[in-house]
Amino acid sequence: MKRSIITTADGSKTIQIEHWNEQYHSIHGAFQEAKHVYIEMGLGAFVQRHPQQKQLTILEIGFGTGLNAMLTATNESTKQKLITYHGIEAYPVSNEELQALNYTALLSSNSFIFDELHKVSWNTVHKLTPFFTLKKRKEYFADLNDLDVFDVVYFDAFGPRVQPELWTTAIFELIFKAMNTQGILVTYSAKGSVRRALQQVGFEVERLPGPPGKREMLRATKLS
Repeated sequence: MKRSIITTADGSKTIQIEHWNEQYHSIHGAFQEAKHVYIEMGLGAFVQRHPQQKQLTILEIGFGTGLNAMLTATNESTKQKLITYHGIEAYPVSNEELQALNYTALLSSNSFIFDELHKVSWNTVHKLTPFFTLKKRKEYFADLNDLDVFDVVYFDAFGPRVQPELWTTAIFELIFKAMNTQGILVTYSAKGSVRRALQQVGFEVERLPGPPGKREMLRATKLS
């Protein structure tokens, strides 16, 4: 499928899959979406709920361009937390596409992080900073078999319009089992079928204001 680099409304770039008319990030602002959905409503919310927790483990479903991982690693509010980050991706982005993105220019003071995220090998644990450890996992979402590991989940798969099989109770049940009690999952999608699937596997789900260009998003909590 043909892919191209496009500039989103906040000046940050993303990858567009033309056949699907689908992008890796919101056309209304890649940076704005990532910060709002995953950093503020996800990571920030967990830290606010559990301020004394010094170590946390994050799972990203759809590692993609590494934008969410970069923003997590450089987030000032969690600078003294020890973060272990697992990013699952079956089809890694090419080096040519990564070089065409402008994320390092937009976060120039931490540009080395983006380069390191993509230089390190897959399926191996790498300590990128004193507070951020990364494991990129080249696997399908359906192969997730972790149990009681993750505190925060960034669910950033391609949308249910183009890949509905990734937004099912079967996938969400695997994630539910992989999470710790009181863990939270955040996603940009607020579709009714997604909310119902999350509730069906045991999550408590809340609708939240979405990022620019989107009215709502979802946050799900594993209460027990």
